[in-house]
Amino acid sequence: MTPKEAIRTSKFLSLILRHEPEQVGLQLDEAGWVAVDELLQAVNRHGISLAREQLDHIVATSEKKRFAFSDDGLRIRANQGHSVEVELGYAPATPPDLLYHGTPEKFVATIRREGLLKMQRHHVHLSADKATTLKVGARRGRPVLLTIRAGDMHPAGHVFYRSANNVWLVDHVPPEFILFP
Repeated sequence: MTPKEAIRTSKFLSLILRHEPEQVGLQLDEAGWVAVDELLQAVNRHGISLAREQLDHIVATSEKKRFAFSDDGLRIRANQGHSVEVELGYAPATPPDLLYHGTPEKFVATIRREGLLKMQRHHVHLSADKATTLKVGARRGRPVLLTIRAGDMHPAGHVFYRSANNVWLVDHVPPEFILFP
């Protein structure tokens, strides 16, 4: 599998494991898991040639660590970012004082008024890493780095979770906790 094919396959897996499992005839369990064998059969039936070794490589080398295998290696799921109903089971966690969110410049005015909303996802995604955050924000335009005062949000009653790939998750970030550039 070429690097370009691996990226294309990873994006397809994100679509299936986060948003549209029915597109290939899959049903995720309540925690977002699906049997690896079922996933492989389903994607192969739908024109994506994927063997277990290739899937292992995609999971292991994914820069964003979007996917995780169960402890026994028999199931797989996306770590976060779902628009389908799942309960990932992450325990509440105390965030660092500052977290970051990258967004295209065109959304900043709305964020100033409403804060960060989860939209179609289960949570707002935040990061402790500025570089990754800017990269995410650049996907849909000129990126703006927002600094989130997570250390003030947490004692104010906002519940944070940290995913398996170290993305911080929260339901909403009110504008008063956002430092704009």
